[in-house]
Amino acid sequence: MSSGRTKGDMEAAMRTAVIKFEQEFMGRGPDDVKAFIVRDQVLIRLKGVLTPAERQLAKTADGIDMVKRLRQNLIAQGRDKLCEQISQITGVKATALFTDIDAQIGERVIVFALEKDLEALVR
Repeated sequence: MSSGRTKGDMEAAMRTAVIKFEQEFMGRGPDDVKAFIVRDQVLIRLKGVLTPAERQLAKTADGIDMVKRLRQNLIAQGRDKLCEQISQITGVKATALFTDIDAQIGERVIVFALEKDLEALVR
């Protein structure tokens, strides 16, 4: 467990790490990010993630599909880095990353599966 940090401290650190990742990897940061430790998972909810060009594309079914595929490919390239950052922040190994985006409303959810029940370890 990392240095007696609270659940709130870790959630804030994860929020910051995801914002930085989005800025570096996706080209812009989200409008809002929330991070939650839930048992052996970390849930990250991002709002306002689409670029203006992606918002235009998302007006058609084909465009929505294109945006989703592009975002899935980009996150796949950064998966190891993101899992490593979450592991460093929490002191618990992140074993998997799951994500989906709703291109119509511009929200993304990222779920990290952890090796242990982190919520039981933090105050």
